[in-house]
Amino acid sequence: MVLVTGRSGRFRRAVAVSASCCAALAMSALPAASQSALQAGQRVAVVTGSTSGLGQELAVRLAAMDMYVVVHGRNAERGKEVVAEIEAAGGRARFYQADFGSLGQTRAFGEAVLRDFDRLDVLINNAGFGSSPDERMVTEDGLEFRMQVNYLSHFMLTQMWMPLLRSSAPSRIVNVSSGAQQPIDFDDVMIERSFSGGRAYAQSKLAQILFTVDLAERLQGTGVVVNSLHPATYMDTRMVARAGVAPRATVDEGADAVMQLVTDDVGSGGYFNGLRPARANAQAYDAEARRRLWALSEELTGDR
Repeated sequence: MVLVTGRSGRFRRAVAVSASCCAALAMSALPAASQSALQAGQRVAVVTGSTSGLGQELAVRLAAMDMYVVVHGRNAERGKEVVAEIEAAGGRARFYQADFGSLGQTRAFGEAVLRDFDRLDVLINNAGFGSSPDERMVTEDGLEFRMQVNYLSHFMLTQMWMPLLRSSAPSRIVNVSSGAQQPIDFDDVMIERSFSGGRAYAQSKLAQILFTVDLAERLQGTGVVVNSLHPATYMDTRMVARAGVAPRATVDEGADAVMQLVTDDVGSGGYFNGLRPARANAQAYDAEARRRLWALSEELTGDR
């Protein structure tokens, strides 16, 4: 379950698992029964959060490029549907179920991919939870929900899969961030004071960009390219619908922007607003802030 707290950080009530509110499910990250066989030498792509919206569109497009796609999500039925869609078009894919509200499930997903594949050519860290509902939620690991789901889970998986990404170079990492960015308060990273869903979402999304800049520096000369982006503003996705906002862009527009970072020569360590290079929040370019975030991320995920 996800614990919802008041501003004081004390637990007020528990929210049952539902489609509209992520929760830590007591299950392993295992592939669904429906799965295609990997062909020898076939490139492999992982898209987190790919059972609907932008992630689903990216999974379909990558499969059309003859990549074997690891489809990820919490909902097994939707996952199987995406795999079936890919296979019906002649592609190959496999679904893995894991809830990023649980570091245990996230790690199990990472280990399952390491068990099942000996290469990783494209990693798109897309899974995320938006600003609605405007409630402070805490994961089973005791961490602020959006920070864990949107950022820390991806930090963990990227670190776990780095040997595959390096050995498969040239390879790509794309961190799907947002134009909503708010500096991380290192004295209150879990936002126990002055909480809002918008602040939590924006902080977690900026954390992805800090991670991108730092990772690009660490990966110089390896052939692993990493970039982040705001794909499009208010795409027609479940997240936007849940927030009660009228869409301003389509999933196709967002997917075009992400795919540019997969296929084009755009350098490494950048932040893009749609198809254009852009400047992120100033904290992304603060070396000390990035150092502190990396150290904290290692501590919280156990990847030190």
